[in-house]
Amino acid sequence: MRIRDMFTFKDEKVKMLHLTWFAFFVSFFAWFNMAPLASSMMNDMGWFTEDHIAALGIINVVLAIPARIIIGSLLDRFGPRVVFSVLLIVMSIPTFVFAFGDTWAQLMIARLILGSIGASFVVGIRLVSEWFPPKSVGFAEGIYGGWGNFGSSAGSMILPWLALTLFGGDDGWRYAMVFTGLVCFIYGFIYYFNVRDTPDGRPLIKPRKAGAMEVSSWKDMMQLILWTIPIGGAVALSFWRIEQMGFISVEVLYIIWGIVLLAFLFQVYKILKVNVAILKKGVPVEDQYKFKNVGALNSTYFANFGAELAIVSMLPMFFMTTFSLSPTAAGIIAGSFAFINLLARPLGGILSDRMGSRRNVMLIYMLGISIGLIGMSMIDSSWPIFLAVAVTVLTSLFVMGGEGATFAMVPMVKKRVTGQAAGMVGAYGNVGSTIYLTLYTFVSPQHFFFILAAGALVSFVICYFTLEEPENSFANEYYLTQQEAQTLAEAEMATTKDK
Repeated sequence: MRIRDMFTFKDEKVKMLHLTWFAFFVSFFAWFNMAPLASSMMNDMGWFTEDHIAALGIINVVLAIPARIIIGSLLDRFGPRVVFSVLLIVMSIPTFVFAFGDTWAQLMIARLILGSIGASFVVGIRLVSEWFPPKSVGFAEGIYGGWGNFGSSAGSMILPWLALTLFGGDDGWRYAMVFTGLVCFIYGFIYYFNVRDTPDGRPLIKPRKAGAMEVSSWKDMMQLILWTIPIGGAVALSFWRIEQMGFISVEVLYIIWGIVLLAFLFQVYKILKVNVAILKKGVPVEDQYKFKNVGALNSTYFANFGAELAIVSMLPMFFMTTFSLSPTAAGIIAGSFAFINLLARPLGGILSDRMGSRRNVMLIYMLGISIGLIGMSMIDSSWPIFLAVAVTVLTSLFVMGGEGATFAMVPMVKKRVTGQAAGMVGAYGNVGSTIYLTLYTFVSPQHFFFILAAGALVSFVICYFTLEEPENSFANEYYLTQQEAQTLAEAEMATTKDK
Protein backbone atom coordinates (compact mmCIF):
# COMPACT_ATOMS: atom_id res chain seq x y z
CA MET A 1 0.00 0.00 0.00
CA ARG A 2 1.24 3.48 -0.90
CA ILE A 3 0.78 6.61 1.20
CA ARG A 4 -1.57 8.21 -1.32
CA ASP A 5 -3.79 5.13 -1.13
CA MET A 6 -4.65 6.16 2.44
CA PHE A 7 -6.97 8.80 1.04
CA THR A 8 -8.84 6.55 -1.37
CA PHE A 9 -12.02 6.52 0.68
CA LYS A 10 -13.93 4.44 -1.85
CA ASP A 11 -11.70 1.53 -0.85
CA GLU A 12 -13.64 -0.11 2.00
CA LYS A 13 -10.58 -1.24 3.92
CA VAL A 14 -9.28 2.33 3.91
CA LYS A 15 -12.67 3.50 5.19
CA MET A 16 -12.49 0.92 8.02
CA LEU A 17 -9.00 2.12 8.92
CA HIS A 18 -10.02 5.78 9.15
CA LEU A 19 -13.13 5.01 11.19
CA THR A 20 -11.04 2.88 13.54
CA TRP A 21 -8.06 5.17 14.10
CA PHE A 22 -10.53 7.94 14.88
CA ALA A 23 -12.25 5.69 17.44
CA PHE A 24 -8.83 5.22 19.05
CA PHE A 25 -8.27 8.99 18.82
CA VAL A 26 -11.60 9.62 20.61
CA SER A 27 -10.75 7.17 23.39
CA PHE A 28 -7.38 8.82 24.07
CA PHE A 29 -9.02 12.25 23.82
CA ALA A 30 -11.21 11.24 26.78
CA TRP A 31 -8.59 9.19 28.63
CA PHE A 32 -6.08 12.03 28.91
CA ASN A 33 -8.59 14.84 29.43
CA MET A 34 -7.34 15.67 32.93
CA ALA A 35 -3.74 16.85 32.44
CA PRO A 36 -4.51 19.95 30.31
CA LEU A 37 -7.26 20.97 32.76
CA ALA A 38 -5.34 20.33 35.98
CA SER A 39 -4.70 23.99 36.83
CA SER A 40 -8.37 24.85 36.25
CA MET A 41 -9.39 22.02 38.56
CA MET A 42 -7.09 23.30 41.32
CA ASN A 43 -8.43 26.84 40.95
CA ASP A 44 -12.04 25.67 41.11
CA MET A 45 -11.71 23.23 44.02
CA GLY A 46 -9.85 24.77 46.92
CA TRP A 47 -8.83 21.43 48.44
CA PHE A 48 -7.45 19.97 45.20
CA THR A 49 -3.62 20.03 45.03
CA GLU A 50 -0.75 18.97 42.80
CA ASP A 51 -0.43 15.81 44.90
CA HIS A 52 -4.01 14.90 43.99
CA ILE A 53 -3.17 15.44 40.31
CA ALA A 54 -0.12 13.18 40.62
CA ALA A 55 -2.15 10.47 42.35
CA LEU A 56 -4.90 10.61 39.73
CA GLY A 57 -2.23 10.40 37.03
CA ILE A 58 -1.17 7.04 38.47
CA ILE A 59 -4.74 5.87 38.98
CA ASN A 60 -5.52 6.85 35.38
CA VAL A 61 -3.36 4.05 33.96
CA VAL A 62 -3.77 1.28 36.56
CA LEU A 63 -6.76 -0.55 35.07
CA ALA A 64 -5.49 -0.07 31.52
CA ILE A 65 -3.01 -2.87 32.27
CA PRO A 66 -5.45 -5.73 33.12
CA ALA A 67 -8.15 -4.22 30.89
CA ARG A 68 -5.99 -4.77 27.80
CA ILE A 69 -5.81 -8.49 28.64
CA ILE A 70 -9.57 -8.73 29.26
CA ILE A 71 -10.53 -6.69 26.19
CA GLY A 72 -8.13 -8.73 24.06
CA SER A 73 -9.99 -11.88 25.04
CA LEU A 74 -13.43 -10.32 24.53
CA LEU A 75 -12.71 -9.00 21.06
CA ASP A 76 -11.54 -12.41 19.85
CA ARG A 77 -14.88 -13.74 21.07
CA PHE A 78 -17.34 -10.98 20.13
CA GLY A 79 -15.47 -9.10 17.40
CA PRO A 80 -13.83 -5.67 17.47
CA ARG A 81 -16.85 -3.74 16.15
CA VAL A 82 -19.06 -4.61 19.12
CA VAL A 83 -16.28 -4.36 21.71
CA PHE A 84 -15.02 -0.96 20.51
CA SER A 85 -18.54 0.49 20.32
CA VAL A 86 -19.54 -0.76 23.78
CA LEU A 87 -16.25 0.38 25.30
CA LEU A 88 -16.68 3.94 24.02
CA ILE A 89 -20.32 4.17 25.13
CA VAL A 90 -19.77 2.65 28.58
CA MET A 91 -16.63 4.68 29.31
CA SER A 92 -18.54 7.90 28.71
CA ILE A 93 -20.27 7.28 32.06
CA PRO A 94 -17.17 7.59 34.33
CA THR A 95 -16.16 10.59 32.20
CA PHE A 96 -19.40 12.35 33.18
CA VAL A 97 -19.05 11.27 36.82
CA PHE A 98 -15.51 12.62 36.99
CA ALA A 99 -16.56 15.89 35.35
CA PHE A 100 -19.07 16.61 38.12
CA GLY A 101 -17.22 14.96 41.01
CA ASP A 102 -16.79 17.05 44.15
CA THR A 103 -15.12 14.60 46.53
CA TRP A 104 -11.84 12.71 46.39
CA ALA A 105 -13.64 9.35 46.44
CA GLN A 106 -15.80 10.30 43.44
CA LEU A 107 -12.83 11.56 41.44
CA MET A 108 -10.61 8.59 42.31
CA ILE A 109 -13.16 5.87 41.53
CA ALA A 110 -14.33 7.55 38.32
CA ARG A 111 -10.75 8.03 37.10
CA LEU A 112 -9.85 4.44 38.04
CA ILE A 113 -12.73 3.05 35.95
CA LEU A 114 -12.09 5.49 33.08
CA GLY A 115 -8.55 4.12 32.81
CA SER A 116 -10.06 0.99 31.25
CA ILE A 117 -10.60 2.96 28.05
CA GLY A 118 -6.85 2.66 27.53
CA ALA A 119 -7.57 -0.90 26.40
CA SER A 120 -9.17 0.53 23.25
CA PHE A 121 -5.83 0.32 21.46
CA VAL A 122 -5.83 -3.46 21.16
CA VAL A 123 -9.33 -3.54 19.63
CA GLY A 124 -8.30 -1.67 16.51
CA ILE A 125 -5.19 -3.83 16.11
CA ARG A 126 -7.45 -6.85 15.55
CA LEU A 127 -9.86 -5.04 13.22
CA VAL A 128 -7.10 -3.55 11.05
CA SER A 129 -5.45 -6.96 10.75
CA GLU A 130 -8.72 -8.38 9.40
CA TRP A 131 -8.88 -5.84 6.58
CA PHE A 132 -5.24 -5.52 5.53
CA PRO A 133 -3.04 -8.34 4.20
CA PRO A 134 0.35 -9.17 5.74
CA LYS A 135 2.28 -7.28 3.08
CA SER A 136 0.74 -3.94 4.11
CA VAL A 137 -0.53 -4.49 7.64
CA GLY A 138 2.51 -2.81 9.23
CA PHE A 139 1.79 0.52 7.55
CA ALA A 140 -1.94 0.27 8.34
CA GLU A 141 -1.29 -0.56 12.01
CA GLY A 142 1.22 2.31 12.15
CA ILE A 143 -1.39 4.76 10.85
CA TYR A 144 -3.91 3.40 13.33
CA GLY A 145 -1.55 3.66 16.31
CA GLY A 146 0.22 6.88 15.37
CA TRP A 147 -2.80 8.93 14.32
CA GLY A 148 -5.07 7.55 17.03
CA ASN A 149 -2.50 8.15 19.75
CA PHE A 150 -2.56 11.84 18.79
CA GLY A 151 -5.90 12.11 20.59
CA SER A 152 -4.05 12.85 23.83
CA SER A 153 -2.11 15.70 22.20
CA ALA A 154 -5.29 17.06 20.61
CA GLY A 155 -6.85 17.16 24.06
CA SER A 156 -3.93 19.21 25.36
CA MET A 157 -4.50 21.76 22.61
CA ILE A 158 -8.31 21.88 22.49
CA LEU A 159 -9.59 21.32 26.04
CA PRO A 160 -8.02 24.39 27.72
CA TRP A 161 -9.58 26.60 25.02
CA LEU A 162 -12.96 24.95 25.54
CA ALA A 163 -12.74 25.36 29.31
CA LEU A 164 -11.51 28.96 29.38
CA THR A 165 -12.99 30.51 26.23
CA LEU A 166 -16.07 28.63 25.09
CA PHE A 167 -17.53 27.61 28.44
CA GLY A 168 -15.75 30.12 30.68
CA GLY A 169 -16.17 30.45 34.42
CA ASP A 170 -14.39 28.58 37.19
CA ASP A 171 -16.20 25.37 36.33
CA GLY A 172 -15.49 25.51 32.58
CA TRP A 173 -13.20 22.51 32.97
CA ARG A 174 -16.19 20.37 33.95
CA TYR A 175 -18.04 21.09 30.70
CA ALA A 176 -14.86 20.53 28.68
CA MET A 177 -14.66 17.05 30.22
CA VAL A 178 -18.33 16.48 29.55
CA PHE A 179 -17.59 17.28 25.92
CA THR A 180 -15.04 14.43 25.77
CA GLY A 181 -17.63 12.06 27.24
CA LEU A 182 -20.25 13.14 24.70
CA VAL A 183 -17.82 12.56 21.85
CA CYS A 184 -17.16 9.05 23.19
CA PHE A 185 -20.85 8.30 23.58
CA ILE A 186 -21.87 9.56 20.14
CA TYR A 187 -18.96 8.04 18.26
CA GLY A 188 -19.63 4.66 19.88
CA PHE A 189 -22.91 4.52 17.95
CA ILE A 190 -21.36 5.92 14.77
CA TYR A 191 -18.72 3.21 14.90
CA TYR A 192 -21.23 0.43 15.52
CA PHE A 193 -23.39 1.32 12.53
CA ASN A 194 -20.57 1.99 10.05
CA VAL A 195 -17.94 -0.70 10.66
CA ARG A 196 -17.73 -4.40 9.88
CA ASP A 197 -15.34 -6.84 11.54
CA THR A 198 -14.24 -8.46 8.29
CA PRO A 199 -14.66 -8.08 4.52
CA ASP A 200 -17.67 -9.73 2.88
CA GLY A 201 -17.65 -13.50 3.11
CA ARG A 202 -14.76 -13.74 5.57
CA PRO A 203 -15.80 -14.81 9.07
CA LEU A 204 -13.86 -13.74 12.13
CA ILE A 205 -11.54 -16.60 13.07
CA LYS A 206 -12.00 -17.16 16.79
CA PRO A 207 -10.07 -19.13 19.42
CA ARG A 208 -11.36 -22.58 20.23
CA LYS A 209 -11.81 -21.56 23.88
CA ALA A 210 -12.20 -18.16 25.51
CA GLY A 211 -10.74 -16.92 28.79
CA ALA A 212 -7.02 -17.33 28.17
CA MET A 213 -4.59 -17.54 25.28
CA GLU A 214 -4.15 -20.89 23.60
CA VAL A 215 -0.60 -22.25 23.50
CA SER A 216 1.06 -25.11 21.66
CA SER A 217 3.26 -26.82 24.28
CA TRP A 218 3.68 -27.30 28.02
CA LYS A 219 6.79 -25.10 27.88
CA ASP A 220 4.79 -22.33 26.22
CA MET A 221 2.12 -22.59 28.92
CA MET A 222 4.73 -22.03 31.62
CA GLN A 223 6.07 -19.04 29.70
CA LEU A 224 2.53 -17.61 29.47
CA ILE A 225 2.12 -17.92 33.25
CA LEU A 226 5.50 -16.32 33.91
CA TRP A 227 4.77 -13.40 31.56
CA THR A 228 1.45 -12.88 33.39
CA ILE A 229 3.18 -12.17 36.73
CA PRO A 230 4.56 -8.67 35.89
CA ILE A 231 1.10 -7.52 34.78
CA GLY A 232 -0.31 -8.01 38.27
CA GLY A 233 2.96 -6.78 39.74
CA ALA A 234 2.64 -3.44 37.94
CA VAL A 235 -0.88 -2.95 39.29
CA ALA A 236 0.33 -3.74 42.82
CA LEU A 237 3.24 -1.33 42.39
CA SER A 238 0.92 1.48 41.28
CA PHE A 239 -1.21 1.19 44.39
CA TRP A 240 1.92 1.07 46.55
CA ARG A 241 2.84 4.46 45.10
CA ILE A 242 -0.65 5.75 45.95
CA GLU A 243 -0.23 4.52 49.53
CA GLN A 244 3.20 6.13 49.80
CA MET A 245 1.62 9.43 48.76
CA GLY A 246 -0.89 9.12 51.60
CA PHE A 247 -4.09 8.71 49.58
CA ILE A 248 -4.95 5.20 50.78
CA SER A 249 -4.17 3.44 54.05
CA VAL A 250 -1.85 0.48 54.49
CA GLU A 251 -4.88 -1.68 55.29
CA VAL A 252 -6.54 -0.73 51.99
CA LEU A 253 -3.26 -1.41 50.18
CA TYR A 254 -3.12 -4.94 51.62
CA ILE A 255 -6.71 -5.56 50.57
CA ILE A 256 -5.89 -4.41 47.03
CA TRP A 257 -2.80 -6.60 46.93
CA GLY A 258 -4.95 -9.54 48.03
CA ILE A 259 -7.38 -8.83 45.17
CA VAL A 260 -4.48 -8.61 42.70
CA LEU A 261 -3.15 -11.97 43.95
CA LEU A 262 -6.57 -13.59 43.62
CA ALA A 263 -6.92 -12.16 40.12
CA PHE A 264 -3.54 -13.63 39.17
CA LEU A 265 -4.46 -17.05 40.58
CA PHE A 266 -7.76 -16.92 38.69
CA GLN A 267 -5.92 -16.10 35.47
CA VAL A 268 -3.57 -19.03 36.04
CA TYR A 269 -6.63 -21.23 36.57
CA LYS A 270 -8.08 -20.00 33.25
CA ILE A 271 -4.78 -20.65 31.47
CA LEU A 272 -4.75 -24.22 32.80
CA LYS A 273 -8.44 -24.75 32.03
CA VAL A 274 -8.07 -23.61 28.42
CA ASN A 275 -4.79 -25.33 27.63
CA VAL A 276 -4.40 -28.56 29.63
CA ALA A 277 -7.07 -30.42 27.66
CA ILE A 278 -5.70 -29.07 24.37
CA LEU A 279 -2.13 -30.06 25.22
CA LYS A 280 -3.10 -33.54 26.47
CA LYS A 281 -4.84 -34.15 23.16
CA GLY A 282 -1.87 -32.77 21.26
CA VAL A 283 -1.67 -29.77 18.94
CA PRO A 284 -1.17 -30.61 15.25
CA VAL A 285 2.16 -29.35 13.93
CA GLU A 286 0.53 -27.03 11.38
CA ASP A 287 -1.57 -25.45 14.14
CA GLN A 288 1.33 -24.71 16.49
CA TYR A 289 2.94 -21.37 17.18
CA LYS A 290 5.77 -20.38 19.51
CA PHE A 291 4.81 -18.26 22.48
CA LYS A 292 8.38 -17.01 22.74
CA ASN A 293 7.53 -14.63 19.88
CA VAL A 294 4.77 -13.06 22.00
CA GLY A 295 7.25 -12.79 24.88
CA ALA A 296 9.78 -11.04 22.67
CA LEU A 297 7.16 -8.53 21.49
CA ASN A 298 6.10 -8.02 25.12
CA SER A 299 9.66 -6.92 25.82
CA THR A 300 9.81 -4.54 22.85
CA TYR A 301 6.58 -2.75 23.78
CA PHE A 302 7.70 -2.60 27.42
CA ALA A 303 10.89 -0.90 26.24
CA ASN A 304 9.49 1.42 23.56
CA PHE A 305 5.94 2.40 24.52
CA GLY A 306 6.79 2.16 28.22
CA ALA A 307 9.69 4.53 27.61
CA GLU A 308 7.47 6.90 25.60
CA LEU A 309 4.90 7.28 28.37
CA ALA A 310 7.62 7.70 30.98
CA ILE A 311 9.58 10.28 28.97
CA VAL A 312 6.50 12.33 28.08
CA SER A 313 5.71 12.50 31.80
CA MET A 314 9.09 13.94 32.83
CA LEU A 315 10.53 15.65 29.74
CA PRO A 316 8.97 19.15 30.21
CA MET A 317 10.42 19.45 33.72
CA PHE A 318 13.77 18.08 32.52
CA PHE A 319 14.15 20.74 29.81
CA MET A 320 12.83 23.49 32.09
CA THR A 321 15.35 22.80 34.87
CA THR A 322 18.31 21.82 32.68
CA PHE A 323 18.18 24.84 30.37
CA SER A 324 16.30 27.33 32.59
CA LEU A 325 13.41 27.53 30.16
CA SER A 326 9.91 28.85 30.79
CA PRO A 327 7.19 26.22 31.28
CA THR A 328 5.69 27.16 27.89
CA ALA A 329 8.98 26.77 26.00
CA ALA A 330 9.81 23.52 27.78
CA GLY A 331 6.32 22.20 27.02
CA ILE A 332 6.65 23.00 23.31
CA ILE A 333 10.02 21.25 23.09
CA ALA A 334 8.80 18.24 25.04
CA GLY A 335 5.65 18.16 22.93
CA SER A 336 7.78 17.50 19.88
CA PHE A 337 8.50 14.06 21.33
CA ALA A 338 4.81 13.13 21.22
CA PHE A 339 4.08 14.97 17.96
CA ILE A 340 6.60 12.78 16.12
CA ASN A 341 4.15 9.90 16.65
CA LEU A 342 2.11 11.06 13.66
CA LEU A 343 4.98 10.17 11.33
CA ALA A 344 7.32 7.86 13.22
CA ARG A 345 4.89 5.06 14.03
CA PRO A 346 3.60 4.69 10.46
CA LEU A 347 7.23 4.84 9.29
CA GLY A 348 8.05 1.89 11.54
CA GLY A 349 5.19 -0.02 9.95
CA ILE A 350 6.26 0.92 6.41
CA LEU A 351 9.85 -0.21 7.01
CA SER A 352 8.61 -3.46 8.51
CA ASP A 353 6.49 -4.03 5.38
CA ARG A 354 9.21 -3.17 2.87
CA MET A 355 12.64 -4.07 4.21
CA GLY A 356 12.31 -7.82 3.64
CA SER A 357 12.67 -8.92 7.28
CA ARG A 358 10.35 -7.77 10.04
CA ARG A 359 12.66 -9.33 12.62
CA ASN A 360 15.69 -7.35 11.46
CA VAL A 361 13.72 -4.10 11.39
CA MET A 362 12.65 -4.78 14.99
CA LEU A 363 16.26 -5.41 16.04
CA ILE A 364 17.49 -2.21 14.38
CA TYR A 365 14.82 -0.16 16.10
CA MET A 366 15.54 -1.57 19.56
CA LEU A 367 19.27 -0.97 19.13
CA GLY A 368 18.57 2.56 17.86
CA ILE A 369 16.38 3.27 20.90
CA SER A 370 19.17 2.17 23.21
CA ILE A 371 21.77 4.35 21.47
CA GLY A 372 19.43 7.35 21.36
CA LEU A 373 18.61 7.08 25.06
CA ILE A 374 22.29 6.82 25.94
CA GLY A 375 22.72 10.08 24.04
CA MET A 376 19.88 11.66 26.05
CA SER A 377 21.51 10.48 29.29
CA MET A 378 24.48 12.73 28.44
CA ILE A 379 22.42 15.91 28.00
CA ASP A 380 23.24 18.61 30.54
CA SER A 381 23.30 22.41 30.73
CA SER A 382 26.59 22.59 28.81
CA TRP A 383 24.89 21.28 25.64
CA PRO A 384 23.61 23.71 23.00
CA ILE A 385 19.84 23.46 23.29
CA PHE A 386 19.41 22.80 19.56
CA LEU A 387 21.62 19.70 19.89
CA ALA A 388 19.63 18.47 22.90
CA VAL A 389 16.40 18.89 20.95
CA ALA A 390 17.90 17.13 17.90
CA VAL A 391 18.96 14.12 19.99
CA THR A 392 15.51 14.03 21.63
CA VAL A 393 13.69 14.09 18.29
CA LEU A 394 15.99 11.44 16.78
CA THR A 395 15.42 9.20 19.80
CA SER A 396 11.65 9.67 19.52
CA LEU A 397 11.82 8.53 15.88
CA PHE A 398 13.29 5.23 17.03
CA VAL A 399 11.03 4.87 20.08
CA MET A 400 7.77 5.38 18.19
CA GLY A 401 8.97 3.67 15.03
CA GLY A 402 9.74 0.67 17.23
CA GLU A 403 6.13 0.71 18.39
CA GLY A 404 5.00 0.57 14.77
CA ALA A 405 7.39 -2.29 14.04
CA THR A 406 6.11 -4.20 17.09
CA PHE A 407 2.49 -4.16 16.00
CA ALA A 408 3.45 -4.90 12.41
CA MET A 409 4.35 -8.35 13.78
CA VAL A 410 1.63 -8.97 16.37
CA PRO A 411 -1.13 -9.91 13.84
CA MET A 412 1.15 -12.61 12.42
CA VAL A 413 1.84 -14.49 15.64
CA LYS A 414 -1.31 -16.60 15.31
CA LYS A 415 -4.37 -15.34 13.48
CA ARG A 416 -7.13 -16.51 15.78
CA VAL A 417 -5.46 -15.23 18.97
CA THR A 418 -4.51 -11.83 17.54
CA GLY A 419 -6.69 -10.00 20.05
CA GLN A 420 -5.24 -11.81 23.05
CA ALA A 421 -1.69 -11.37 21.79
CA ALA A 422 -2.29 -7.67 21.15
CA GLY A 423 -3.83 -7.36 24.61
CA MET A 424 -0.80 -8.85 26.34
CA VAL A 425 1.75 -6.93 24.27
CA GLY A 426 -0.22 -3.71 24.75
CA ALA A 427 -0.45 -4.29 28.49
CA TYR A 428 3.33 -4.56 28.67
CA GLY A 429 3.60 -0.99 27.39
CA ASN A 430 1.75 0.16 30.50
CA VAL A 431 3.74 -2.23 32.67
CA GLY A 432 6.90 -0.60 31.34
CA SER A 433 5.71 2.94 32.04
CA THR A 434 4.64 2.00 35.58
CA ILE A 435 7.98 0.43 36.44
CA TYR A 436 10.01 3.15 34.75
CA LEU A 437 8.15 6.01 36.43
CA THR A 438 8.58 4.33 39.80
CA LEU A 439 12.32 4.06 39.21
CA TYR A 440 12.38 7.71 38.15
CA THR A 441 11.46 8.76 41.68
CA PHE A 442 14.79 7.37 42.92
CA VAL A 443 17.29 8.62 40.30
CA SER A 444 18.37 11.71 38.38
CA PRO A 445 17.00 12.34 34.85
CA GLN A 446 20.37 11.39 33.31
CA HIS A 447 20.42 8.08 35.17
CA PHE A 448 16.79 7.57 34.23
CA PHE A 449 17.54 7.84 30.51
CA PHE A 450 20.36 5.34 30.98
CA ILE A 451 17.94 2.91 32.68
CA LEU A 452 15.57 3.25 29.70
CA ALA A 453 18.51 2.57 27.36
CA ALA A 454 19.35 -0.58 29.33
CA GLY A 455 15.74 -1.76 29.03
CA ALA A 456 15.84 -1.35 25.25
CA LEU A 457 19.15 -3.20 25.08
CA VAL A 458 17.73 -6.11 27.13
CA SER A 459 14.80 -6.25 24.71
CA PHE A 460 17.24 -6.30 21.78
CA VAL A 461 18.99 -9.32 23.30
CA ILE A 462 15.68 -11.11 23.95
CA CYS A 463 14.57 -10.49 20.35
CA TYR A 464 17.94 -11.52 18.92
CA PHE A 465 17.73 -14.95 20.54
CA THR A 466 13.98 -15.65 20.52
CA LEU A 467 12.10 -13.57 17.92
CA GLU A 468 11.46 -15.36 14.63
CA GLU A 469 10.38 -14.07 11.24
CA PRO A 470 6.61 -14.72 10.93
CA GLU A 471 5.29 -17.06 8.28
CA ASN A 472 3.70 -15.30 5.29
CA SER A 473 5.29 -12.01 6.43
CA PHE A 474 4.83 -10.34 3.06
CA ALA A 475 2.09 -12.45 1.49
CA ASN A 476 -1.43 -11.57 0.39
CA GLU A 477 -2.93 -13.78 3.09
CA TYR A 478 -2.09 -14.64 6.71
CA TYR A 479 -0.84 -18.12 7.52
CA LEU A 480 -3.84 -20.36 8.21
CA THR A 481 -4.17 -24.05 9.01
CA GLN A 482 -6.02 -26.26 6.54
CA GLN A 483 -9.08 -26.25 8.80
CA GLU A 484 -9.09 -22.45 9.09
CA ALA A 485 -8.62 -22.05 5.35
CA GLN A 486 -11.47 -24.47 4.68
CA THR A 487 -13.76 -22.51 7.03
CA LEU A 488 -12.97 -19.30 5.17
CA ALA A 489 -13.54 -20.92 1.78
CA GLU A 490 -16.93 -22.32 2.85
CA ALA A 491 -18.01 -18.92 4.18
CA GLU A 492 -17.00 -17.22 0.93
CA MET A 493 -18.92 -19.78 -1.11
CA ALA A 494 -22.01 -19.33 1.07
CA THR A 495 -21.84 -15.56 0.60
CA THR A 496 -21.52 -15.94 -3.17
CA LYS A 497 -24.50 -18.31 -3.26
CA ASP A 498 -26.64 -15.88 -1.21
CA LYS A 499 -25.88 -13.09 -3.64
